Amino acid sequence: MCKVPRSEVCFPLRVREMDVKGVKETLSWLYYQYLLVTCSYVLEPWEQTVFNSVLFIIVAMVLYTAYVFIPIHIRLALEFFSGLGAGQPESTVAIMT
Repeated sequence: MCKVPRSEVCFPLRVREMDVKGVKETLSWLYYQYLLVTCSYVLEPWEQTVFNSVLFIIVAMVLYTAYVFIPIHIRLALEFFSGLGAGQPESTVAIMT
C-alpha cells in the first residue's frame, strides 16, 4: 500500500500530529513573505506600526462594508432578475386596488 519507511506515516492511514515547531516556522515564513511583499522591512519600527495599523483599518473597513452591503445587493439583484420573466402589470392603478 504505502512505500514509506515505518517511521513515516502515510496520509490516508493516519494524519501526522501537528508539531508546534512546524507551526511556528510556517507563521514565521508567512510573516517574512508579508514583509517582502509590502516592502515594510525597510521601514523603521514606528513606521511599520503606522503602516500595519493603517493596513489593518483599511482591511477591516472593506470586510465590514462587504458584510453590510453585499447581501443587500444580492437581494436586489435576485428581485430584479426574478421580476424580468414575470411580466409587467398593465397599470399601477390595478395594483393599488
